[in-house]
Order: sequence, then C-alpha cells, then structure tokens
Amino acid sequence: MTPDSLLPWLRQIRRHLHAHPELSGQEKATSAYIKEVLAEMGVEVLDYPGPTGVVGLIRGQGPGPTIALRADIDALPLQELNQTPYCSQNQGVMHACGHDGHTAMVLGAAREICRGGRLPGFRGNLKLLFQPAEESGTGAAQMVAQGVLEEPRVDMVLACHLTPDQPLGAVRIFRDLGYASNDRFRIKVRGQGCHGARPEEGRDPIAAAAYLVTALQTIVSRNLRPTEAGVITVGRLRAGQTYNIIPEEAELEGTVRALTLQARELLLARLQEMCAGLGGLFRVECRLELAEHIPSCRNAPEVSALLFRAAAVVAGPEAVSYVPPIMGSEDFAFFTQARPGALFRLGTAVPAAGPPLALHSPRFDFDERALSVGVEVFLAALREAFGLPEA
Repeated sequence: MTPDSLLPWLRQIRRHLHAHPELSGQEKATSAYIKEVLAEMGVEVLDYPGPTGVVGLIRGQGPGPTIALRADIDALPLQELNQTPYCSQNQGVMHACGHDGHTAMVLGAAREICRGGRLPGFRGNLKLLFQPAEESGTGAAQMVAQGVLEEPRVDMVLACHLTPDQPLGAVRIFRDLGYASNDRFRIKVRGQGCHGARPEEGRDPIAAAAYLVTALQTIVSRNLRPTEAGVITVGRLRAGQTYNIIPEEAELEGTVRALTLQARELLLARLQEMCAGLGGLFRVECRLELAEHIPSCRNAPEVSALLFRAAAVVAGPEAVSYVPPIMGSEDFAFFTQARPGALFRLGTAVPAAGPPLALHSPRFDFDERALSVGVEVFLAALREAFGLPEA
C-alpha cells in the first residue's frame, strides 16, 4: 500500500492546485507548476506545442509497451463558497470537478515510480498526459491532434475521475459504454421590439423562445424509445433589458446528450426541425448554431477488466463493481477513440460527514484519502500492463 509519506505530499499538491485554479485554455500557471513538480522528480518533460498542458515521459529499462496516464487540469467558472485554508484564490474560478485531485494522483503515481521504486525494472514507457480544457470539451482532441499519443506510440491510456456519490475508496468501472455524447447548441430568436403594452405591434422573441424551451422537452419523450436515453437541457435563456420593452432578440444555450450515435442523430434532427418551424409559428427568425461535439466515451472492455483486477487488489473485490453508463460527457473519449483505454470512477463520500457535495457545486470538496487509493490503482494496473508480478 501507499507509504505513509505519500498522502501528505498528495494533499499538498492537490491543495496548491485547488487554491490556484485556471479556466480552460488558460492553465499557464498550472502547467508551469506541474513541470516544476516533474523536474523535482527527474521526469523528462517532452516538447508540447500547445499553449497549456504538459507531457511527461518515464523511460523503462528496454523496449516494451507505452502506457499513458491522463489527468485533466482545468477548473470551472464558479465562485467557491468554501472557507477552507486552501480555497480558491482566483475570483470566480474553482476546482469543482476534482481535476486538482486527478492531477495530484497522476503526479503521485510518477513520484512512487521515480522515488519509491514501485515498478522495478519495467520495460517500456510511461507517458503522463496533463490535459487542458476538459471542461470546454476541446483539450483532448487538441492533444491527440498534436501527436501526444506518438513518439513513443502509446498502446493504452488510463484515467480516473473522482465521484462524490460513491463511498470513499469504492471503484466503479464502465465495462464498455460510459459517458454520453455532448452537443452544445445556441439558438438565436430574432423578432421585432416594441412597447410591452402593445405586443401586437411587434414580434415577441421571448414568447417564441419560451415556447421552444417547453417544446424541446418533447423531443426525447416523444421520439426516443422509453428504453433509450437522451437529454436536452436549456441552461441559459437571455433576453431584454427592462420589464416593459419587448426586445429584438432572445438567445438560448443548451446541451444534447445521447448514448448512441443513432439517438444523437435523431435528437439533433428534431432540434433542427423545431427551430425551423418556430419562425412560421411566431413570425420570427430562428437560427440554430451547433458548437463543439464530444462523442460518447467507451472503455475498451479488456482495459476495463485490467482496471477491475487492479482495483480489486488495492481496495478488495467487494469495493469494485461495473456500473451502467451515465449522461455526463467526458472528452477522454477522444483518447479512447484513438487507443484502447479506460477510465475508472473513484468514490470520495464519507456517509458520516453528511450528504455528499455534488460535482460542479460551489461547495464541492472531497476526502483526500481517496487520492492514495487512486495512486495505488494506477500502480497496480501498470504493474500488470508492464508484465510485472504483484507487489
């Protein structure tokens, strides 16, 4: 198991990252800090052309497979409400999705290998991928396009995501399909502004947009089979400047989630049809814009089985289980499209501490003892992947 000296180190790393969060694509100080920690371990830092993000390499003793560990490093545009000594020092930015913990775990695994001799004599290479811009959905695709899975060519990619809805130290693994696809949309409804007391003189984009929000909820319920999963959510509706003026424009933003390609295509087609029909119904212009797309994320079953065996060694068979897919999205999908890979979810909840705080909550925090478990699962999986005997 993890030496007693590692948990305080993991806590220190995680708390530094938590106190200094940076948004997607802006992780310059985070990247510099990761490079500094890697340099202290003696880990080689490879040239990476992206403005943020880091790639480290630990070379083994001879030829063998190249395994990658991936951690996302960006934070959310959220004002933290916690009052801990390590709460965010950057106004309006917070690590509320556990990326500070993910980064600490990958760094911890590297530390154990470099300083603790935890993979003695392994043959092959270990790549450390510190990925920017997961929350914006663009970072993984960017890293793959810029060649991080080459030179040396990566054979397998592993990752972890902390989850507060599972008990501390519990490991949950998707056997195959894990996360839904995610298509972000923006809809601009343009009408004709007028006085709020004389709506007949204009064309009300707010009434049209409000109707559309309600109508969109029928796409899933009346087009997908009840046994299929899909979600359409409008998360932002903006219109107007004051109470007695009907504005010229309303704007909606939201997300479409689906577990299969067929369901995704159907939901997007109906979304486009509804937007096209809105114009005639309300005498407005309706323009739909589809932004970034994240595909559904699938674990390679053989890599999931590897993680299952590793987690059972570390946490005990009773703490490990396969779980059904969820409707969240994860741009780790771009890595698993390119190479066999798998992500495991690691529980952080302590029931005695009260109800768990949800991901993306301004009060999110987690029990840092989970970090030690994550490091050990990574190390156990790497031992098997590199063909070493159990420790």
